[in-house]
Amino acid sequence: MDSSCTYAELDLAVAARPAMPWPSLLILAAVTFVVVAGELLPTAMMPFMAADLRVPVPQVGLLVSLWAVVVVVASFPLVRLMAGRDRRRTVAVGLVVFGGASLLTALSPNFTAALGSRVVAAAACGLLWATMNAHTAAIVPEHRLGRAVAVVLGGGTLGTVVAVPAANAAAELWDWRAVFVVLAALSLVGAAAVVLAVVPGRPDGPAEAATPGTPARVAGSPVRVVVGITAASATLAAGHLAAFTFVTALFATSTVDTGALLVVFGVTSGLAVVVVGRFADLRPRQVFLADAALLAATLLTLAVVGASAGGDVVIVAIWGLASGAAFPLAQTVIMGAAGPALRSVAGTIIPVMFNLGIALGTAAGSGVVDRLGVPALPWLAGGVALLGTAVLIGALRGPSGLVRRSLRTGMTGDAS
Repeated sequence: MDSSCTYAELDLAVAARPAMPWPSLLILAAVTFVVVAGELLPTAMMPFMAADLRVPVPQVGLLVSLWAVVVVVASFPLVRLMAGRDRRRTVAVGLVVFGGASLLTALSPNFTAALGSRVVAAAACGLLWATMNAHTAAIVPEHRLGRAVAVVLGGGTLGTVVAVPAANAAAELWDWRAVFVVLAALSLVGAAAVVLAVVPGRPDGPAEAATPGTPARVAGSPVRVVVGITAASATLAAGHLAAFTFVTALFATSTVDTGALLVVFGVTSGLAVVVVGRFADLRPRQVFLADAALLAATLLTLAVVGASAGGDVVIVAIWGLASGAAFPLAQTVIMGAAGPALRSVAGTIIPVMFNLGIALGTAAGSGVVDRLGVPALPWLAGGVALLGTAVLIGALRGPSGLVRRSLRTGMTGDAS
């Protein structure tokens, strides 16, 4: 943070600006698009990379699976290293490193070099997620947090729905290395945009707690409550990924074309982000609980895919809605429960625990498929998601109803 800019000045700046700093949110959404696209590029171009680097296709899968492990390990140390600095500069530095690592991937002469560059990119990704989570919450009023999170994470949804198939087509038409060069260029453009156009946010810590209008919950939001909600959310993600990793195998029994079902899933996932942005700020806790239960139920109903074409489309559409809404809702509730005093802590916990959930869910799904076959997968996925829903209920109750009061105060108190 610039020494010339005091906490009081930053707080007044946030209070004086329009309720939603749209240019800043859209830039952060674009950064999210770049980060998610970069994470998933090897998935989209796996056969091309394997042939060029002269390794088996499963070995290229390490470029994706190792990513989550690096994010889990590297996020906290990097956030501590950058603590106290202007978050905008931290995001810019992370993007420059991310882009440089992507360029190194494009220039890699062999698989070992590519793997090393991806480790660096994954570490930068962990820092970027943690910092952007915190900064998104810091530049909007608390009662608009759900909408802001939906906008920023909408970039990630586009990264999944648009960038992945586009990268596959580009690799087939030209070369997979060119795709990583484009990713590097977009990262540098994003870094410049963040420095030049993203607004500063409120600072963390006790200084914020004394600010007039800040909810009284700040001083009483325990880290264990934030960790509990995040752990429940990560368990939901694990259940979802246990099934989605083998989505083509799950859809193989349907009379509906797998590609068409994936389009339905992508469209409804994107629609879910829009719905969250519209309604999540009204009752975030209740909406998240309902969505968690819906996700668990839908994962269980994947066991009957193939019974009828119409039923398959409905199940996949609901799955897309529930899973697409889950992450923005989770982040809204987590950051709302944390408050300004724990914003950086919560922002770091989110990518760490979610990536841990992704890794464990993928591994569990693989184990079940190997031992029991694809038909057993919905029961595993649904059971894990039910466990996550139960943990979420307990976490949202909190000590003496703390989270209920904090969310009610944080999301509605500023509106009065």
